[in-house]
Amino acid sequence: MGDTSIGSAPMPRVSAEALMQNTREIVIEYQGSDYRLRITSNNKLILTK
Repeated sequence: MGDTSIGSAPMPRVSAEALMQNTREIVIEYQGSDYRLRITSNNKLILTK
């Protein structure tokens, strides 16, 4: 899982901590739909529509 490249360009990387900003759930809007990204009680990430 060490390769974070697409072709020859490196893949952008964002930490979950920076994305979540000290909360356990955020809403991500993508192509007019809302997706919820949350941290579970077991500290796993789950993305749901």
